[in-house]
Amino acid sequence: MVKHQPLQVYERQLCLSCITGLYGCRWKRYQRSHDDTTKWELLWSIILLFTFCLLLVWFYFWWEAHNDYNEFNWFLYNCSGEWSDGTVPILATTAAGFTYIAFLMVLALCHVALGQQLNLHWLHKIGVTAALLTTTVGVISVNQTWGQEWDVIPISLQATGPFLHIGALAAVTALSWIVAGQVARAEKTMFQVVVVLLYLSVLLGLYLVPLYITSPCIMDPTTLKQRPDVIGHQGAPMLAPENTLWSFQRALQMNVTGFEADVAISVDGVPFLMHDHTLRRTTDIEKVFPDRQMQDASFFNWTDLQQLNAGQWFLKEDPFWTVHTLSPREKHLIANQSVCSLEQLLKLASYHNSTVVFRLRRPPPTHPCHHSWINDTLQAVQQSGVPQNLVMWTPDEHRAQVRQLAPGLIQTSVEKQSPQSLQQYGISRLLLRYNQASTEEIRCIFKDININLTLYTINEPWLYSVLWCSGVSSVSSEASHILKKVPYPIWLMRPDEYCLMWVSVDLISFAVVVGIFIFQKYRMSGMRSYNPEQIMLSAAVRRSSRDLNVMKEKLIFSEVGNGVGGADELFPDEGYDYYTNQGISQ
Repeated sequence: MVKHQPLQVYERQLCLSCITGLYGCRWKRYQRSHDDTTKWELLWSIILLFTFCLLLVWFYFWWEAHNDYNEFNWFLYNCSGEWSDGTVPILATTAAGFTYIAFLMVLALCHVALGQQLNLHWLHKIGVTAALLTTTVGVISVNQTWGQEWDVIPISLQATGPFLHIGALAAVTALSWIVAGQVARAEKTMFQVVVVLLYLSVLLGLYLVPLYITSPCIMDPTTLKQRPDVIGHQGAPMLAPENTLWSFQRALQMNVTGFEADVAISVDGVPFLMHDHTLRRTTDIEKVFPDRQMQDASFFNWTDLQQLNAGQWFLKEDPFWTVHTLSPREKHLIANQSVCSLEQLLKLASYHNSTVVFRLRRPPPTHPCHHSWINDTLQAVQQSGVPQNLVMWTPDEHRAQVRQLAPGLIQTSVEKQSPQSLQQYGISRLLLRYNQASTEEIRCIFKDININLTLYTINEPWLYSVLWCSGVSSVSSEASHILKKVPYPIWLMRPDEYCLMWVSVDLISFAVVVGIFIFQKYRMSGMRSYNPEQIMLSAAVRRSSRDLNVMKEKLIFSEVGNGVGGADELFPDEGYDYYTNQGISQ
């Protein structure tokens, strides 16, 4: 009797085990399959892809919205009454969710590239669902409460569009390896045609995207306007407490050409600088007047306001994460700041020949100065001794009367109006949010009617560069120390240079895609539809028995599932011994 022992070799596939294990918890070889993915799993793959795209847009939105984080935090303060940096948890959860979903997308692509069946684990399905729902809720919330901020996406694409196009093209070009492999392995002609057409449609769309990319930074450098002036919005609020005298002095150190402030009027008719309606956030009113914390700031007299400290909150809250950069001397100065009056600001501006633009808030109806607020403010301007041509007057009420009493003031509007209205009221300057003026309006409309345009709030170098290339004359910023380091637009490219870059990238991509398709077709042409286990076993039986390892696991074949014949067909006799004789018994 002859005893036979089949030669079976188990070769570890650590990489494949990790891919299938992390994606679908299929760590064992017998758990994996090369069968077609079920319709249910295909649906989850589509949900995963949609979630990835949604999170990509959401992540990009918050990345570019960095310019307006302070605006968002102030909005949260008005809703909750407590100051906190609400962007930190949003950024943390967005980054974590995007990383997780992107990781699952990479694992899914690896499955497709290796011909493995997609089978997302149920825990991942819960995670994908949670990411999709939370992102959807976030999008709806932003749309309802901060809808104007969505404009940052098309504006930012003017700065990032050409480079995002190159990145997207590189990613789709790299995907050609997977697409070409699927086409080469497919047996159905219809499937091959559909996949190739879909891929080529996406690729062709990316090739033509630059036709629709517009950026003011794609221009002749010789036509670039002079550097826009920087106006310190509330002084330098990232380096000192907002609307304090030290804040404006710090702004002067950052080479600003003017100041922007928010003005309220005290109960005894003194205009003073205050952004909020109450004094809770920026003063120590809870210590000095604990029973008046919620009272409107304009119902305090100037004597009471002078008793409040307007700097200690900055050191305590650290709203812009900059306190650690301050010297002991600066911290001492900040800790002793008080509420600043409009007259003090105007005298500082007059001494340094800086312009001043302020937003005047009308007192409530029960306030003693409710009807005299314009005269009280105008009187403070005249008493300060500041030259009128340094003051930009923004209130629309009684503008004709103000022009008669102080004709030298720069009439400024904070609302976008028609050219006819601007000329009718003698308005020569506009102060608008940066999303309220397009590049075409900046370059043509406002220029034709001789209107100087100031846009707020510009804190990011990329946004400053875009507006510089657009031709804006000045911007209002909370980050004058950052814009000071931008002596030239971040990037500037001639139209012919951009066209050359665009065509070159498209040609390189097309050549790479064609090469990958040809290589994959050649690579797959000689391969049969064996399972990895069968291919390794076929290679193993051609070795000498002395080189084989001891069997570690019995392999499970799937000839029926893959349409492969029996052992004689799988391993044809080529002069090798398939069995090892252990002995002959009589």
